[in-house]
Amino acid sequence: MEALLPPLVAAFLAEWGDKTQLLAAMLAIRFPSRNSVLFAIGLATLLNAALSAFAGSFLIGLIPFRALTLMTALALLLAGAGALFPSKSPRLESRGRGGMVIASLFAFGVLQFGDKTQFITACLAARSGAPWLTAIGSACGTLAADIPAVLLANRFSAVVPLAAVRLAAGAMLLTVGAFVAISILGLI
Repeated sequence: MEALLPPLVAAFLAEWGDKTQLLAAMLAIRFPSRNSVLFAIGLATLLNAALSAFAGSFLIGLIPFRALTLMTALALLLAGAGALFPSKSPRLESRGRGGMVIASLFAFGVLQFGDKTQFITACLAARSGAPWLTAIGSACGTLAADIPAVLLANRFSAVVPLAAVRLAAGAMLLTVGAFVAISILGLI
């Protein structure tokens, strides 16, 4: 459970108000089939989470557990700090002839690459020693945050108070990150 639940919660919190969530809503507005958009987003999310967890698995045994825990605290703190600032909405270009699924998969995959959620996933995969469970947890958390954006589409920003949700998620990530750092450093 330790390999599955923390990445699920961390990814869920990190994605609220993030550019990937805004892109999910934009893709749902642009393409009529919400199921195809969800499929593409799910596939891109799973691939990115697997790549992150795979990268994190290389750190197992190379870096001491305490350093991995500090790195995880840093990832949570950076994600929390990043959530305090509004994300710019991504732009969708009308170029290309790719189908809806390919366009959504590519756009979402590129936007997620190198994102804060990938950093958190890699750190948690290295700490847990179970990269596949970490990848599944991270992908599920990301999808749980993006599904409402797809289902609500053009009403998403009107229905969800993104600024308040983003600030609350940022505060939670900062609190957990600070607690993890303080506890591993032995300050409490």
